[in-house]
Amino acid sequence: MLEVSRVAEILRKIDRAIHRVLLIVADISLVAMVLILTYTVLLRYVFNTGVAWAEEVPRLLVTVFVFLACAMGVRDHMHITVNIIYNRFRKDGAGRRALEILGEVVMLLCGLFMLIIGGQRVLRMMNMPGILPMTGLPNWVQYAAVPIAGAVIVFDCILFLTGVLKAGDLIYSEPEIDYVDQVIQERKEHLKEEHA
Repeated sequence: MLEVSRVAEILRKIDRAIHRVLLIVADISLVAMVLILTYTVLLRYVFNTGVAWAEEVPRLLVTVFVFLACAMGVRDHMHITVNIIYNRFRKDGAGRRALEILGEVVMLLCGLFMLIIGGQRVLRMMNMPGILPMTGLPNWVQYAAVPIAGAVIVFDCILFLTGVLKAGDLIYSEPEIDYVDQVIQERKEHLKEEHA
């Protein structure tokens, strides 16, 4: 048992390190996009000129940012959910747990799709000639973020499904407050006080 918890702790540290790198790369991409677009607008509307690469580079950066942000959102379960059925089950009951597992499996399948199909596309593009017109980068660069994000999503989903990561183990967000459960709990406490 000690060995399993030690491995789990190592996996959590690896996961946090991966996500630190993702956050740094996503931050750099976002800042670079804003700076380049500001620079482009300034050149175009103030100096009536421009730079050729100013459209291509932000497009590459937005791809990196979007797919890495997708992986970061999956990590903290920040994706959109519809809880109408989920909330019908008891708070710590088997129904909710089954839906949580189903959600993780669906995210795992999406991550596998991104990893496999995106990876195949990148590998296929690596074997083809062609470069991006303004930067001279190989064409496959614009797709590289897809399999990377897919691999991170798969890794996170496996950690959640195996219990290495728990729902409350957050990196990018704060715990979500379920106001419905909070109101129900307050009403129960209020009724206990009245009957006491």
